[in-house]
Amino acid sequence: MPQPFENLNPSGNARSALILLAAGASTRLGRPKQLLLFRGRSLLRHAAQTALASVCRPVVVVLGAFADRLQTELAALPVTVALNPAWAEGMAKSIRAGLKAVSSETAGPDAVVIMLCDQPLITAGMLNQLVHIHRSEERGIVASEYEGALGVPALFSRRYFPELGLLEGNEGARRIIVKHKYDLARISLPEAAFDVDRVEEAARLEGFGR
Repeated sequence: MPQPFENLNPSGNARSALILLAAGASTRLGRPKQLLLFRGRSLLRHAAQTALASVCRPVVVVLGAFADRLQTELAALPVTVALNPAWAEGMAKSIRAGLKAVSSETAGPDAVVIMLCDQPLITAGMLNQLVHIHRSEERGIVASEYEGALGVPALFSRRYFPELGLLEGNEGARRIIVKHKYDLARISLPEAAFDVDRVEEAARLEGFGR
């Protein structure tokens, strides 16, 4: 699919921010997934650098569990770190912390992309495609479609920020995506189906990294 991104300059009037969620405790894995190596870098640093290679600005990284250890993985990267002390209450609090950080900008973004740190096959080009479709098709939500479901990475226009901020517990953004299908564009991203939650998925990282 062609990707005409020459008009997606982050310094333009319309901006899309990015929230990278990395606050979880990796309880199913038993160790911080954010520190697993992928192509010579931690998953967290890889995800942050992927986000920075996209047109999205600012890039906000939400940390919670292991925050002190993880901040060193972001050294020298031009990202904003948002701390979520209530990370144990679920993903909704991390989304809220990220929204608060991007909304505190003097010129707030017109949209936000939500991305997970444990989807290592996502590229900057894929993130850019979300932004391009949002602007070219004037859809308020652009979601990834994989394995018969809709999910993240996904883009939400500013009008959905209040709804995102009202999510509770471990509720992610998928409920809002499904609720507003009339305002939805979707892109096929089978790469988003691979995430790292368990030991067997962590073991596959080495193969992907070659």
